[in-house]
Amino acid sequence: MSHIVIIGNGISGITTARHVRKLSNHQITVISAETEHFFSRTALMYIYMGHMNYENTKPYEDWFWAKNRINLLHDEVLSVDFDKKELKMASTLPISYDKLVLATGSKPNKFGWPGQNLDGVQGLYSYQDLESMERRSEHLKRAVIVGGGLIGVEMAEMFHSRGIPTTFLVREKSFWNKILPNEESNMVNREILSNHIDLRLGEELEEIVDDGQGKVKAIFTKNGETINCGFVGLTVGVSPNISFLKDSGLSIDRGILINEKQETNIVNVYAVGDCAQHTKPPAGRRNLEQIWYTGKIQGENCAKNICDKESSYDPGIFYNSAKFFDIEYQIYGEVSVPQPEHISSLYWEHHSGKKAIRIAYEKASTIVVGFHLMGVRYRHEVCDAWIRKKTSLKTVIKNLRAANFDPEFYESYEPELRTKFKDATGEDVQQSPLKALQSIIFKTNA
Repeated sequence: MSHIVIIGNGISGITTARHVRKLSNHQITVISAETEHFFSRTALMYIYMGHMNYENTKPYEDWFWAKNRINLLHDEVLSVDFDKKELKMASTLPISYDKLVLATGSKPNKFGWPGQNLDGVQGLYSYQDLESMERRSEHLKRAVIVGGGLIGVEMAEMFHSRGIPTTFLVREKSFWNKILPNEESNMVNREILSNHIDLRLGEELEEIVDDGQGKVKAIFTKNGETINCGFVGLTVGVSPNISFLKDSGLSIDRGILINEKQETNIVNVYAVGDCAQHTKPPAGRRNLEQIWYTGKIQGENCAKNICDKESSYDPGIFYNSAKFFDIEYQIYGEVSVPQPEHISSLYWEHHSGKKAIRIAYEKASTIVVGFHLMGVRYRHEVCDAWIRKKTSLKTVIKNLRAANFDPEFYESYEPELRTKFKDATGEDVQQSPLKALQSIIFKTNA
């Protein structure tokens, strides 16, 4: 029986622990300096907004860990001696391991702005970040958020929920326009502005101003404007949290370099999740993918290899989801920006300007390669199956009702999509009968 030590109790580390336990009788220790128990990181905003408390964000009851013989240690790892297979701890004696899993996650980016380390300047990644944001929100007259990503829009919604005036600096000419096509990006711009956020597109941070006592009192923008504020949220992306591992003998680039088995260059040392960088990523995927579901897949893959059940990383068809205030966002497959020459898309937008459906397909073959949804829900398993099976656009449009998520409670827009299809191709496609649609759903779920 080996001692498996996992540094990090996020989705990647915990998935590794759970699957090692399913596959073996190994001793397991999970170490985290953040919290004692695993919690849903995506729920941080809902704690702040009063929709949940911390206990509600824990996917497992506290007794789960002892019952499954997973030892939890709330402490910080200061350094790793890979030759001795030993961890130097902040508060406890050194810990030895037989196999080590590095699941250390990410940290918010900083780019050397003057004043970036002042009191009141922070990101939103950890539970400690949430606590700090909570403390600084009392009597806050204005917040400034820097960076137009998903965490930035979450932070804007959090402040908005408490009526705190917020200025949002986005360097790009439109929100998240490296990921979202123009129509969807403009939809998010409108949604942010409609919630009374002071959205500044094409604007960048120059400097954060000290009040003379180590706290933020204002910012300077690159356009020469001064904005008074008591809080600055830095949300310009994240990077692997690996500084304590540098010069340790571990192969590191932007992240910890791993192969398809999650193995590093050091025997019996693995890396998973946000901190892991694939040396040979699957076709069409990035070498660093800091997404919840890929972290979960990596954890399961790592556990199999730890337990001598050889396995290679396969993330499947890409998907992601988010929320821009009241607009839910989903993507399945490839919807690239800019759109490649050989790809076209069928796009429909609701008259409210808050819902849209985009179906990307190959021009020559009409094979569907991706779905992009704003304010509309589709069944993940149906979209995934259509992409994997290289389904034609005509077949998808004919059977689109099969993708409806809970049609009893959500409006559907198949007639509008069929009209769009007819306008684009001249073909009048009739909807498949209900029995055929039910067959698609049943086969997909099976």
